[in-house]
Amino acid sequence: MKKGFTLIELLVVIAIIGILAGIVLVSLGGARSSARDARRQSDMRQVSTAQELYYNDNAAYMSSASAPSDIGTYLATFPTDPQGSAYGWADNSSDAQDYCAYATLEKTGTDTVYFVAGPNGAKEVDSASAPTLASCE
Repeated sequence: MKKGFTLIELLVVIAIIGILAGIVLVSLGGARSSARDARRQSDMRQVSTAQELYYNDNAAYMSSASAPSDIGTYLATFPTDPQGSAYGWADNSSDAQDYCAYATLEKTGTDTVYFVAGPNGAKEVDSASAPTLASCE
């Protein structure tokens, strides 16, 4: 009598391993999305801190037009979205005492979920359109 595995037994084991690997990979997708959202939130908090430092020196916030270049003094490098898209800025050219920076989260809600940072802190906002200065209050 020969010892060993039959071809059918090997195929069954390989199929089971393949199914288990597929389940693990699918469950990791949600963790990756959550990790990217956590980074976006951290980036917005860093931008908020840099804005406050700028405000302490200049008695006004950086304008949305100059913020990505001027922020370098207060933040080593301007953060970029983990998937390569740019973070958003609400136009504050008419009000130097306010600002609103935002990141689009991968979370799903009734509308698009944004993480906004403004003078009053950072928070999540559900909105059908991009945040405005009023969204950050």
